[in-house]
Formats: sequence, structure tokens, C-alpha cells
Amino acid sequence: VQLQASGGGLVQPGGSLTLSCLASGRSLWSDGVAWYRQTPGHERELVAAVRRSGGSVQANFVKGRFAISRDNARSKMYLTMNRLQATDTAVYYCNFYPDEVSWGPGTLVTVSS
Repeated sequence: VQLQASGGGLVQPGGSLTLSCLASGRSLWSDGVAWYRQTPGHERELVAAVRRSGGSVQANFVKGRFAISRDNARSKMYLTMNRLQATDTAVYYCNFYPDEVSWGPGTLVTVSS
């Protein structure tokens, strides 16, 4: 199974960005999906998840700013991020939820003016 996240980059505070993730080797129908993030010196943390049943989970720091979605037919998941803050700067990773597989390389999001 391979997970390839993309769409990161430099964005100004208050801006928006949509991340994409392509899953190869495992159908998105098989489990929930989630986005995580990690900053230097910190452990990887859950950002948002959608369970296979459709229920969602969001970290407290999201505060309704982010939305996770999935396109099972294309084996892709997305994270739409709005009202970005400097504290959102991190490497973002995608994975299945809750049964994670090997982590892909992630995509760097930098929020800065």
C-alpha cells in the first residue's frame, strides 16, 4: 500500500489550501481515512478523520476550518483547509483510519506572510 500526499506549499495567513492523497494498493472502501500532521520535535497528531461509517472526527485546533472528503472511486482523499494560521505549518500526512498502513512522505504546508 502506498499513500502519496500532495498539494502543500506556501500560503499566507488567512488563506486556503487543499491537499490531495492518492492511495495505491488498497481500496478506500475498506476503512476510514484521515489526515495527520507533524512539526519538528513533536509527535504526529490527528487533524481530521472520516470513519468508514461516515462519522467524522476533528482535532480541537481545527475549529471548523478544515474539511476532509474522499473519492472512493478514484482512491483519493482530500483536506480542504481554510483560515490557515501560522500554527498550521507542518508536514501533513494521509492514512487509513483507524487501521493505519505505512506512512507516505507527506506534504509540507507553510503558513507565513
